[in-house]
Amino acid sequence: MSAAALTFLDKLCPPEELVQALARLPRPLVFTNGVFDILHRGHVTYLAQARGLGGSLVLGLNSDASARGLGKGPDRPLNPEADRACVLAALESVNLVTLFDEPTPLGLLRRVRPDVYVKGGDYDIESLAETALVRSWGGQACAIPFVDGYSTTALVKRIRG
Repeated sequence: MSAAALTFLDKLCPPEELVQALARLPRPLVFTNGVFDILHRGHVTYLAQARGLGGSLVLGLNSDASARGLGKGPDRPLNPEADRACVLAALESVNLVTLFDEPTPLGLLRRVRPDVYVKGGDYDIESLAETALVRSWGGQACAIPFVDGYSTTALVKRIRG
């Protein structure tokens, strides 16, 4: 397989290379974050809509340690961070994927300084510390309507059912 066939790997960005990678992306810069454990239709719809809000989409991916701290269960995430990052990087709507270890992406947001911060409609965007941070430098924060019927947690329950 040629290196050209693996261009999605170029979208994987270690946090220490973030500043250089961000400089190459078209603006406005949109940022979202999450675990994205088992990718489903709700995820890809959300990511496509988020990408449509700007020139490029940066995705902050919860590391395995960070994801375990979110209370989704002791066996989550089911897919390790490297695999989740590769699957997300292969999506047309995603321009860059980087990991974060903290419970929230606040530190990562300070480094990225996006023009737009996006979360799914299952979050109260106004109550998030991330919203206040992004607005502090003049950025926008918005919630994209939740796609009913699609949930990784519900999918895992159904598989185990």
